[in-house]
Amino acid sequence: MSLAVFAYGSLVSRPSAAATLERGDLDLVAATLTGRRRAFTLLRDNRACEKTFARRGDDWVPDHVLALDLVEGEGGRAVNGALLSVTAAELDRLDRREIRYRRIEVTAAIGGPGTGRFERVFTYVAKPEHHAPEPPATAVVIAAYEQAVEAAFAELSEGELDRYRATTERGTAERIDAYLVTGSIPSGNPRSW
Repeated sequence: MSLAVFAYGSLVSRPSAAATLERGDLDLVAATLTGRRRAFTLLRDNRACEKTFARRGDDWVPDHVLALDLVEGEGGRAVNGALLSVTAAELDRLDRREIRYRRIEVTAAIGGPGTGRFERVFTYVAKPEHHAPEPPATAVVIAAYEQAVEAAFAELSEGELDRYRATTERGTAERIDAYLVTGSIPSGNPRSW
């Protein structure tokens, strides 16, 4: 059975996905997902999770860090991303990486050229306890995360970065230059954000 993950954030980054899947021959196909919107609404407790970051320059340790999430959206809206071809074993690896997300099937909501070759398509959405439609005012976004996502969309194909920016709710959270203070990070999980 041919399987894929709809990547809409850091998994669009070939180096990031390759580190988790432990292979470099990644098959990424530009695609769209309907019925959801992309926003910085995944909330991580920066002080009590597997990795803690501080702001470079003054060593401030924020309480919460935000990441991208897919939220059920208004009809007709489409989010761009990429389909990442995976095996069942690789889905298990991604589940370990995406520890604050739950995997859902989105096969019927996927569109774009060449996407029909996958029998089942999954994506990751925030678990209820990590979903923050109105994040705390002090929550931050790690700049390296946002930069890696934007670079990945720029490399995906022409126009994809513009589409990403047009379909992403950035919110008002401060973007910080951060460094890893401490952590017990599972293998394949990014260490830069």
